[in-house]
Amino acid sequence: MKIVLDTDQCEANGICVGVAPEVFDLDDDDVLHIREAEVGAADRAAIEEAVAQCPKAALRLE
Repeated sequence: MKIVLDTDQCEANGICVGVAPEVFDLDDDDVLHIREAEVGAADRAAIEEAVAQCPKAALRLE
């Protein structure tokens, strides 16, 4: 599974960081970073929740 970020849509609300801090990170300039785009099954539930909670639908799974 791969996480895809639409940087044009992302407002850096940080909800995804709160749900899955081991996968997502906001830097000092409020830019969202995905620590590892390819994720295993162990993190799947948290990542799916983060994607679902994104208010701008800037995240998706492939």
